[in-house]
Amino acid sequence: MRVYLPVTLAELQHVPPVLAPRVAHGVTPALRALWPDEDDEGWEYAAQAGAADGSVALLAGDPDAPRLRVVVAADVPDACVRALDDPPVPSAVEVVCDVDVGQVVSVHVDEPAAADDVAAAAAGDEDALERLEERDLLWYDASEIGQIPTS
Repeated sequence: MRVYLPVTLAELQHVPPVLAPRVAHGVTPALRALWPDEDDEGWEYAAQAGAADGSVALLAGDPDAPRLRVVVAADVPDACVRALDDPPVPSAVEVVCDVDVGQVVSVHVDEPAAADDVAAAAAGDEDALERLEERDLLWYDASEIGQIPTS
């Protein structure tokens, strides 16, 4: 299953990066039911957006991490994904296995110019969070993880 994991750039600095189990986002039956007229691309975009919001929450707890939202798209075995009993959003799932770099399909990161809004959103500024919703994340291939700018 394709999942979108909220991460911080600090987590990607480990060589090789291995992401621990966590709440992630995917195209779930609940997400499909919420937007029945959407297509796969739209559902995947919604799941990625949920993970981007999750990255902001991670940054709130890690003041030393670069202030950019980061989402890792990975293909994991279905057995590694569990439904949440009471998901905070329709796309939320639990990834119960480590995710290694071999499972990473792509990484999506804010452009450095978004850092001030990301920092403000991580500090609880709702207006900054709304501005971030208007920004698209930049796409990086899994092979480019070491080349992602941190500021």
